[in-house]
Amino acid sequence: MKKLVMAVAGMAVLFAGAAQAQAPNFDDPAEFAKQKAQLTGAFNGPADSPWLQYAGDAMADTAKFKKDGPWTICFSNAGVNNPWRVVGYTDMTEEVKNHPEIGTFTHVDAEGSDDKQIADIDDLLAGGTCSALIVSPNSTAALTPAVEKACASGLPVIVFDRGVTTDCPVTFVHPVGGYGFGIQAGEHVIANTSAGANVLMLRILPGVDVLETRASGARNMFKEAGLNILGEEFTDGDNAKTKSIVEDYLQRGTIDAVWMDAGATAVAAVEAFEDAGVPVPVVTGEDQQDYLQKWKALGFKGIAPTYPTYQWRTAIIAAVNTLKGEAVPGPEWVLPQPAITQDVLDQYINEKMPPLHYAMCGCEGMPGYPEAWGGTK
Repeated sequence: MKKLVMAVAGMAVLFAGAAQAQAPNFDDPAEFAKQKAQLTGAFNGPADSPWLQYAGDAMADTAKFKKDGPWTICFSNAGVNNPWRVVGYTDMTEEVKNHPEIGTFTHVDAEGSDDKQIADIDDLLAGGTCSALIVSPNSTAALTPAVEKACASGLPVIVFDRGVTTDCPVTFVHPVGGYGFGIQAGEHVIANTSAGANVLMLRILPGVDVLETRASGARNMFKEAGLNILGEEFTDGDNAKTKSIVEDYLQRGTIDAVWMDAGATAVAAVEAFEDAGVPVPVVTGEDQQDYLQKWKALGFKGIAPTYPTYQWRTAIIAAVNTLKGEAVPGPEWVLPQPAITQDVLDQYINEKMPPLHYAMCGCEGMPGYPEAWGGTK
């Protein structure tokens, strides 16, 4: 009988002596251009299952990892510490139920700590029970040596969501990427403002590749377009802090656009303008329901670039296919990354789902939908 277990990280000594990771480059013009092309490029795979689609033709040979089930799939998670990750983790656990070969799913939550995640991975390796290891890194540079150590142990390693600076994993599952997100939101801001417009950039936290590249891509675009960046402020993903930051900048002068590297607190930013009694300018967000519904209700110039949570399904599928010895897209499994624009907004609004449910979950056809995600029929 299949069971889901929550593994508790034990006391572990952080490993030392690992090779120093290459410093990540978060401002790479070549990667920016690549992701810009991928946003509108063709993807292989079934049109109705974007979590199975992939860009390009490169495949990773996994024959050496083939083994009989039942398997123990281990997952080292950066955290379930924001709404996007909560929705994604539900996608993942529901996807596990689709695969009877998975006997045990072991999840360890790093709670947003690099040190804890490094210790978690050490514990999983020492336990010797994992058939495959999935890693969503807390931050890029700090977790690279831990991922390299896991690869060196002989386990098939799947990295997804956030990246590391090593190519040792079987594959790195992710949508187009941070530059792509920055491009989608940045182009919308530029198209709906004029040269000299004041843009406030709101960010969650530093050091994560997909967030850093979102910011660097948009920042370069704004400078090239002649927009004035009022500031880049970290919100820690906190609604009260987000609202306070916007209120502070409003007291200093006009804000023509708010660009966000993630959308969970976008509604708080919008509310700051409402409370001040001034028109809501361009405010970018993401595909969570509260933002989509606020955007429709107020009619401001919004856009929801996405980093689809359906990738959490793909990480499990990649691990399963690897343990079957089937080739998987690699060294990167690049998924589509659509943006929700005004012309398709109504298609993604679902008032039966929670305010912080992410529309790009790819979960609507899963047996547990909508209840497992907190929705109602």
